[in-house]
Amino acid sequence: MDSGPAQRRVAVFCSSSLGTEAGFSELAADLGRRLADEGIGVVFGGGRVGLMGVMADAAMAAGGEVIGVIPNFLDEIEVAHQGLTELHLVADMHERKQLMYSLSDGFCALPGGLGTQEELFEAATWTQLGLHEGGRYKPVVLLDRDGFWKPLAAFHRQLVDVGFIKPSKAEIIKRAESIDEALELLYPSSS
Repeated sequence: MDSGPAQRRVAVFCSSSLGTEAGFSELAADLGRRLADEGIGVVFGGGRVGLMGVMADAAMAAGGEVIGVIPNFLDEIEVAHQGLTELHLVADMHERKQLMYSLSDGFCALPGGLGTQEELFEAATWTQLGLHEGGRYKPVVLLDRDGFWKPLAAFHRQLVDVGFIKPSKAEIIKRAESIDEALELLYPSSS
């Protein structure tokens, strides 16, 4: 699916588990459908399980572009999602993240665990240091409809308050309470 001269794509960081709350799966499906409806391609970790699978299935069912990136060793655990627009099998986690970052112009984190946090912090660090191709600014958004990310957002503010993050970099990671708000943070005035 081509939305014009420059394809918009967002990397969605999310869990290979469903979590304990039904709302997590609901949010993943809602985001997948909405991105497809808006003509925004999805780049994700490539697994067919957990919130990853729910989000990818919803985006595909809505006719969206969905690109998965999964390391060979995780294909055995998370089982690569078949039937995507594209599926990239890569050597390791570093190659996975690098390809996901280069294919995307922004990042959105759904509820998730250590892997989700690791991906979002690395993406934010790359933005802070100007490491994305050409030093491009790429927004990082915590999609937080039910308050899951609220403690992390408070900790992030504390890091600014105690001087570990410069005030000028405080807004690299943003928190959105709705999909509409997340899209506006990712693509200002275009959603």
